[in-house]
Amino acid sequence: MAILRIARMGHPVLARKADPVADPTAPEIRRLLQDMVDTMVDAPGIGLAAPQVHVPLRVVIFHVPRERDQGEGAASVPEGLNVLINPVIEPVGEEKALDWEGCLSLPGMTGQVPRFTRIRYAAVDHEGRRIERKAEGFHARVVQHECDHLDGILYPMRMTDLSSFGFAEEMRRGGAELGAVEQE
Repeated sequence: MAILRIARMGHPVLARKADPVADPTAPEIRRLLQDMVDTMVDAPGIGLAAPQVHVPLRVVIFHVPRERDQGEGAASVPEGLNVLINPVIEPVGEEKALDWEGCLSLPGMTGQVPRFTRIRYAAVDHEGRRIERKAEGFHARVVQHECDHLDGILYPMRMTDLSSFGFAEEMRRGGAELGAVEQE
């Protein structure tokens, strides 16, 4: 299909709340999803929200690399590409974990972001089927990160210590243990 231009931090489309999708099965939504997949693969990334490609709709795609998830819920990690339309997230408990994040809208940057370790989320897919899942670990982090884009939130806005925010290359050079910072 098409590789779309990714909006970078500072663009107004990333600062606004995205609109709900009226018909998840509409042909224009199918085209958008295919273009988002092509864009995410090209970037490369593990997740992408529609506002990141200049479309202010509540649509998210992601995949969870099997090697990146851990914990009791690892067996329930959805394989392959996941589509969430009009998602709603609810934390399960108060526990949060701090980990490094990157974002296709902040190329080359990274920072430590606190996120809920367990969540429950609901959405519909491109066929209009209801999805309800529990997520933990990296799976929960990716869903929270991508869904934040739908509310005009970029990961630096969630950070509690901006001294851990910077260019990934410089942070590594300075000795930071970034692990495998993924572009979400």
